[in-house]
Amino acid sequence: MIFETHAHYDDRAFDDDREEVIESLKQENIDRVVNVGADMASSKISVELSERYDNFYATVGVHPSEVEGLVEEDMETLEKLIITDREKIKDGQRKKIVAIGEIGLDYHWDEPGRELQIKWFKEQLKLAAKLNMPVVIHSRDAAEDTYNILEEYVKGESVFSTNTSGGEGNKIYGIIHCYSYTPEMAKRFINLGFVIGIGGVLTFKNAKKIKETAKELPLDKIVIETDCPYMAPEPNRGKRNDSRNLKYVVEALAEFKETDVETIEKVTYENACKVYDVPQV
Repeated sequence: MIFETHAHYDDRAFDDDREEVIESLKQENIDRVVNVGADMASSKISVELSERYDNFYATVGVHPSEVEGLVEEDMETLEKLIITDREKIKDGQRKKIVAIGEIGLDYHWDEPGRELQIKWFKEQLKLAAKLNMPVVIHSRDAAEDTYNILEEYVKGESVFSTNTSGGEGNKIYGIIHCYSYTPEMAKRFINLGFVIGIGGVLTFKNAKKIKETAKELPLDKIVIETDCPYMAPEPNRGKRNDSRNLKYVVEALAEFKETDVETIEKVTYENACKVYDVPQV
């Protein structure tokens, strides 16, 4: 079984057949899906999807490209969504909001400005620390700033961390989504307590850095994702992506790790359950 750790089924690309695609996933070996919020509206829709579909979970957060216009009340709204979700546990229901994200830094474009991105990145990290939630990190052309800011907020020992410095405060840990940097940078993030999200780019012929990263990292520090409807793997590159394409990522990862697909599925599933703190089957 496969755990899809990062999808956007709220995207307009699925407006014509969203339910059909989602209903087909279990028949295609996709056991669990985390639908990731990218702004205030999509965060709320992600929660709705998680409530509608038993195998769905949600994250809530604001992508760095969407931070213009954010106000403090938006952070309060995100907190209320999480607290309300946690109240369900008292009634014997499962929690459905499993992380804050996707948040981070994107320096590929000039706007929003870097200072504004950093401000809201830090505000959402503060919220994650307050609520003891993992985070889903978007980082593009911003490796050092992302690392330095996360290092500020890492406290205590995360469920994946090799950091045993201790100290007061809640831990910050989670997933570096759609990883695009060097193997050396990945190891630095891992030492902070993060795991690395690998998706369809792994299958691209010219994706040298992620192929090297996949080879060098221990499998227990990797989770798999699509980022659908974007980033479809070969042989479907350029088409709308969905979680059924994860089989190609699994096959490529098995090749690089010199193991079988069953091992890749099993270990990455366990890793995802661990970081998102959801029960294994």
